[in-house]
Amino acid sequence: MADETIDIIIHPDGRVELQVCGVKGERCLEVTKAVEEVLGGKVQRDFTSEMYESDEEQDREQEKRKLGY
Repeated sequence: MADETIDIIIHPDGRVELQVCGVKGERCLEVTKAVEEVLGGKVQRDFTSEMYESDEEQDREQEKRKLGY
Protein backbone atom coordinates (compact mmCIF):
# COMPACT_ATOMS: atom_id res chain seq x y z
CA MET A 1 0.00 0.00 0.00
CA ALA A 2 1.22 3.51 -0.81
CA ASP A 3 2.02 5.93 1.97
CA GLU A 4 -1.01 7.83 3.19
CA THR A 5 -0.39 11.36 4.41
CA ILE A 6 -2.34 14.41 5.49
CA ASP A 7 -0.54 17.73 5.25
CA ILE A 8 -2.08 20.54 7.29
CA ILE A 9 -1.27 24.02 6.01
CA ILE A 10 -2.19 27.10 8.00
CA HIS A 11 -2.21 30.19 5.79
CA PRO A 12 -1.35 33.69 7.07
CA ASP A 13 -5.03 34.69 6.78
CA GLY A 14 -6.03 31.81 9.10
CA ARG A 15 -7.37 29.46 6.45
CA VAL A 16 -6.53 25.84 7.05
CA GLU A 17 -5.83 23.56 4.11
CA LEU A 18 -5.75 19.77 4.27
CA GLN A 19 -3.89 17.94 1.53
CA VAL A 20 -4.56 14.21 1.51
CA CYS A 21 -2.26 11.96 -0.49
CA GLY A 22 -2.33 8.22 -1.03
CA VAL A 23 -6.00 7.81 -0.12
CA LYS A 24 -8.32 6.77 -2.93
CA GLY A 25 -12.00 7.47 -3.39
CA GLU A 26 -14.33 8.85 -0.78
CA ARG A 27 -12.20 7.34 2.00
CA CYS A 28 -10.39 10.70 2.12
CA LEU A 29 -13.57 12.18 3.64
CA GLU A 30 -13.40 9.62 6.45
CA VAL A 31 -9.71 10.30 7.02
CA THR A 32 -10.21 14.07 7.41
CA LYS A 33 -13.53 13.99 9.27
CA ALA A 34 -12.12 14.48 12.79
CA VAL A 35 -9.90 17.39 11.75
CA GLU A 36 -12.77 19.04 9.90
CA GLU A 37 -15.00 18.71 12.98
CA VAL A 38 -12.36 20.41 15.14
CA LEU A 39 -12.23 23.23 12.57
CA GLY A 40 -15.96 23.78 12.89
CA GLY A 41 -17.07 21.73 9.91
CA LYS A 42 -16.87 24.59 7.44
CA VAL A 43 -14.44 23.25 4.90
CA GLN A 44 -14.15 24.05 1.23
CA ARG A 45 -13.28 20.93 -0.71
CA ASP A 46 -11.16 20.78 -3.84
CA PHE A 47 -10.78 17.15 -4.79
CA THR A 48 -7.73 15.70 -6.52
CA SER A 49 -7.87 12.96 -9.12
CA GLU A 50 -7.31 10.42 -6.32
CA MET A 51 -10.86 11.13 -5.12
CA TYR A 52 -12.23 9.62 -8.31
CA GLU A 53 -10.05 6.50 -8.27
CA SER A 54 -11.23 3.23 -6.80
CA ASP A 55 -9.23 0.92 -4.59
CA GLU A 56 -9.23 -1.55 -7.50
CA GLU A 57 -7.45 1.04 -9.70
CA GLN A 58 -4.96 1.64 -6.91
CA ASP A 59 -4.27 -2.10 -6.66
CA ARG A 60 -3.65 -2.32 -10.43
CA GLU A 61 -1.24 0.62 -10.30
CA GLN A 62 0.68 -0.97 -7.44
CA GLU A 63 0.96 -4.24 -9.37
CA LYS A 64 2.29 -2.38 -12.41
CA ARG A 65 4.94 -0.69 -10.27
CA LYS A 66 5.98 -4.01 -8.73
CA LEU A 67 6.31 -5.52 -12.18
CA GLY A 68 8.30 -2.55 -13.45
CA TYR A 69 5.73 -1.13 -15.89
